[in-house]
Amino acid sequence: MGFNIFYYVFALFLYILSIPFLIFLSFKSKYRHSIPARFFLIKNPPFKEKLNYFHSCSLGETKALKPIIEKFEKVNISVITNTGYEEAKKYTNADVRFLPFEIFIPFWLKECKNLVVVEAELWLMLFVVAKKRCNKTILINARISDRSYPKYMKFRWFYKHLFKYVDIIFAQSEKDKQRLINLGAKNVKVAGNIKSIAEFKVTKNYPKPKERLIIAASTHPNEEEIILSAYKNTKNSKLVIAPRHPERFKEIEKLIENFAKQNNYSFNTIDEGLDSDIILVNKLGELINLYAISDLVILGGSFVDNVGGHNPLEVAYFNKPLISGKYIFNQHSLFDMVENYNLIDKEELKEYINKNLIPSKIKNKANIDIILKEINV
Repeated sequence: MGFNIFYYVFALFLYILSIPFLIFLSFKSKYRHSIPARFFLIKNPPFKEKLNYFHSCSLGETKALKPIIEKFEKVNISVITNTGYEEAKKYTNADVRFLPFEIFIPFWLKECKNLVVVEAELWLMLFVVAKKRCNKTILINARISDRSYPKYMKFRWFYKHLFKYVDIIFAQSEKDKQRLINLGAKNVKVAGNIKSIAEFKVTKNYPKPKERLIIAASTHPNEEEIILSAYKNTKNSKLVIAPRHPERFKEIEKLIENFAKQNNYSFNTIDEGLDSDIILVNKLGELINLYAISDLVILGGSFVDNVGGHNPLEVAYFNKPLISGKYIFNQHSLFDMVENYNLIDKEELKEYINKNLIPSKIKNKANIDIILKEINV
């Protein structure tokens, strides 16, 4: 109890110091909704009903909850990011909020049936308060990446304390289970990665071009240049580039326009269809539709060393040839569930774009029945 009070006072002190910076950030479009809701409780009241309460961080984690969420008549969901919020709002049986900053949780969180937290959203006050006000506290899809593990171990004393307030943990793999136990977790079971059982539905049918269609998905800074350079002089192919973050759309549009002019390629955005040589996806929610008709997918966030890769399961679900860079330290557990993917250096991309690669496929699927049993479905 003493540590929890100290933690709360420390969080309050940090919050007060951060108020000017938070106000400044709230004017940026990326944070215009999330920061006022999370740090000032603007249009972010407590949940109205006592239901099972799910918390996830962002888009991918929220989307992965679908096979579990659909088992309930009604649920509460909180998120951290705008993209997570928009995805959560798609669940017609969910009441959605942003998770407030730690100092507000004791006053904001009401009674719930069970708290179910996804992956690495280890907020101490959330678990402390939910332990008192909910039947059980459950952590699902828990993972600790190779790169993160040493950092977690430096703060083992903190996580050992936090895990006192978690009743049961479902880890993605045996490796994750052991790492969690090393951090002080108790009652850890392996259920696999819930992202492996997601179904990906096409929401718009694009006509398949006669040319080979290459999708560069979820790209990050410096990766577009790498991919464009590899694509240069590729025969009978179209290249679709989908940047990960919407705030980069304008920047990448200028980059592609300049490249197209210099190399005599045609260019348009996805709103104009797939007629040009290079197409920019300048809106969210189109990747699944494009994976369905693709001939090759290059998965971004993996050719630079500061992201850790992206989810390969969406590609493998459609059995498409898959190329990724080698920096996938945040996605090892997902790649372990996929067969026939290609991890390469950026210098090899031009060669691999022109290879006849074997289609990828999903080989291991999670067991959500043991999770649902714990939530008493």
